[in-house]
Amino acid sequence: MAEILLTAIINKSIEIAGNLLFQEGSRLNWLKEDINWLQREMRHIRSYIDDAKDKAIGGNSRVKNLIKDIQELAGDVEDLLDDFLPKIQQSNSTICRLKTACIPSHASFADEFAIEIEKIKKRVADIDRVRTTYNIMDTSNNNNDDCIPLDQRRLFLHADETEVIGLDDDFNMLQAKLLDHDLPYGVVSIVGMPGLGKTTLAKKLYRHVRHQFECSGLVYVSQQPRAGEILRDIAKQVGLAEEERKENLENKVRSLLKIKRYVILLDDIWDVEIWDQLKLVLPECDSKIGSRIIITSRNSNVGRYIGGDFSIHMLQPLDSENSFELFTKKIFTFDNNNNWANASPDLVNIGRSIVGRCGGIPLAIVVTAGMLRARERTERAWNRLLESMSHKVQDGCAKVLALSYNDLSIALRPCFLYFGLYPEDHEIRAFDLTNMWIAEKLIVVNSGNGREAESLAEDVLNDLVSRNLIQVAKRTYDGRISSCRIHDLLHTLCVDLAKESNFFHTEHNAFGDPGNVARVRRITFYSDNNAMNEFFRSNPKPTKLRALFCFINDRCLFSHMAHLNFKLLQVLVVVISAGDLLSMRFPNTFEKTSCLRYLRLEGNFDGKLPNCMVKLKHLETLDIRKSFFIKLPTGVWKSTQLRHLRSIGYNLAPYNYFCINPFFPNVYSLPRNNLQTLMWMDGFFFEPRLLHQLINLRKLGIKGVSDSTVKILSALSPVPTALEVLKLKVDRVSEQINLSSYPNIAKLHLSGTIPLNCEAFPPNLVKLTLVDFDVDSHVVAVLKKLPKLRILKMYWCNHMEEKMDLSGDGDGDSFLQLEVLHIVYARGLSEVSCRDDMSMPKLKKLFLLIDTTSGVRLSERLAKLRV
Repeated sequence: MAEILLTAIINKSIEIAGNLLFQEGSRLNWLKEDINWLQREMRHIRSYIDDAKDKAIGGNSRVKNLIKDIQELAGDVEDLLDDFLPKIQQSNSTICRLKTACIPSHASFADEFAIEIEKIKKRVADIDRVRTTYNIMDTSNNNNDDCIPLDQRRLFLHADETEVIGLDDDFNMLQAKLLDHDLPYGVVSIVGMPGLGKTTLAKKLYRHVRHQFECSGLVYVSQQPRAGEILRDIAKQVGLAEEERKENLENKVRSLLKIKRYVILLDDIWDVEIWDQLKLVLPECDSKIGSRIIITSRNSNVGRYIGGDFSIHMLQPLDSENSFELFTKKIFTFDNNNNWANASPDLVNIGRSIVGRCGGIPLAIVVTAGMLRARERTERAWNRLLESMSHKVQDGCAKVLALSYNDLSIALRPCFLYFGLYPEDHEIRAFDLTNMWIAEKLIVVNSGNGREAESLAEDVLNDLVSRNLIQVAKRTYDGRISSCRIHDLLHTLCVDLAKESNFFHTEHNAFGDPGNVARVRRITFYSDNNAMNEFFRSNPKPTKLRALFCFINDRCLFSHMAHLNFKLLQVLVVVISAGDLLSMRFPNTFEKTSCLRYLRLEGNFDGKLPNCMVKLKHLETLDIRKSFFIKLPTGVWKSTQLRHLRSIGYNLAPYNYFCINPFFPNVYSLPRNNLQTLMWMDGFFFEPRLLHQLINLRKLGIKGVSDSTVKILSALSPVPTALEVLKLKVDRVSEQINLSSYPNIAKLHLSGTIPLNCEAFPPNLVKLTLVDFDVDSHVVAVLKKLPKLRILKMYWCNHMEEKMDLSGDGDGDSFLQLEVLHIVYARGLSEVSCRDDMSMPKLKKLFLLIDTTSGVRLSERLAKLRV
């Protein structure tokens, strides 16, 4: 996987060459030539790796060694670029000021860089010498190794076994959809992550219905499909005679299928290109004849492209009971009694634990049962498997899972591997992922536009979800991914692939060869404090470390880090689980992390971040919103790249906030153009020019909102058109707020009471959250009229009237778009009613949470929607 490092080098060299100033004849112009050479050479090497990797996968040790040499070279080149990038940027800044490139200090580092490039050229030549000297035939056309898993899939497709356990509901739904006369496009698409049993289910469906059609066929498509071979297979199965298949095959197949009602199963489609070829031969299958196509794919977008949204059937992991039933069936395959009658209760419990580790994935269950059938049926033997299970099961499923990884583009692979840096079963925020990808330049846009980079990162995450490698946990008010998870099997795949490529290591696999420890680029500690301490003792100068993840409870964490040299550290994540308040002294270590771009601290910390942090010129994200008592540093922030500042806003004095204030023009400041998120700032410092200067601000939170703040927000002109999310924590105010001139605010959070009128809300408001708000019939009447409100949440609100009527006023225009209503711990509320069916026509669910001392009555219609 040297291609990941090579891509990083190419991206960084493009960035350097594209954003710096050079003058002809200067030493810095030579620097540009060296960078361009580096970029070109790495492109050639990456293409070479793409050709050679198949032989490495096939087990050719000489090719593996050659790729390892290239990987080490690529790592050193990336280190070189990251080391010299700050010097290059500093030189460029000086050139801009002095309008000259003939400066001795700049010339000296350019010469130093040129010397390093010469060393790289010698290593490239040496790698080529090794390749030719030892006759390493790394790009031969012998692809027999690759065909093995494909042939196995093809054989399985035509095998008689169609046993399906735990998927009866899926089967019944698919059969009803397939035989529905009005099925759009005549297609059903069975999609899901690897190992769920898509092919097994599709085979059962196909064999169950094919007698209802005049002809049928099932074909395996694969990652490297050959349209001609697939077409010949279909022709043979649908009844085209051998003589007719010799010439003009496409037209003959199409002519035959035009007059016959057919069903065809296309198994394992990876992309849409092969479908675009096949559909020219397959007649429209939603015609009156009623032909049908069944497809299986790991990519939901492929199914959507072929058959539309209605065709999609998303297969899910098995529940615990069906998992255990499948396990039982496979364990007792050769036993006539097929039960646990002769097993001890302890063995049954161990079996259930083993099944639980499989995460509901049928492939993992079958592989595990196969391993256990080869062992004694004793508690000791099964416990030994349980203890070492994750990697044994991973090895058994590796070929199937690796197909999905290998299908990813080079740009997507490091983004996927990044999920392995989190612990298993961890819910991962999309905000964190995308900003870490950007911080490490895994996502790069040539324009340098931060918004473009974030849009591209969001596209990458959606792509991984559509490939069913990642599972969506939560979505935002506008349907975007809010948080996600990765299945344990795929998590283990990430960890194994990352270790192999030195992309990252975990606390369990970072040790061994001291030389390898020193080369670690990213490391994550899930739970073991001792492992972290031992790692840094054995590697006191982790100068190659780019990312450090700590999910551990260690009171001395930052004192351990105080003496370390994090020269190239770009991402630092520290998550301490809930517990006692930790009084932490944050060291001036941060001053040494000049490359730091992303910092997230989460937990019960108590302390102040050091003032040296304001000198971090490259910082893009500072996220301490789940660290209630961390205080922010004061001073002029040097970073012009800061895009996201997130803090919780509780118990912090105003002077700890970034602000723009005429009384302290040189002490308090915010970078202007790049800042997109500011959570929270104190209303005491809020003034119009803040939003005039922060022209790209998308999310803003203000605490301590006063009448003055309300006036400023209501009268602001021009309004910031980029602002999408506004959160206000209100002291009691008397001024009515008017946000009607804010066109793009879609999400509004009000904590505390503000007087409302019909102009209080933005015209395109989609989600409204009220916390500790005084609610009466006037407030409800205003809310009813919001034309685009889809989500309304009310938490700990004070209800001035016992009954809340959500019905319309006779014209049926109450909450026309509302889909979700949350009422949580409503004070003073005893009844919620909706008297007619015209009001809230789109309401899908009502979430009502009350305390134990009181109840809230619901009208009949609302009671049915309660979840």
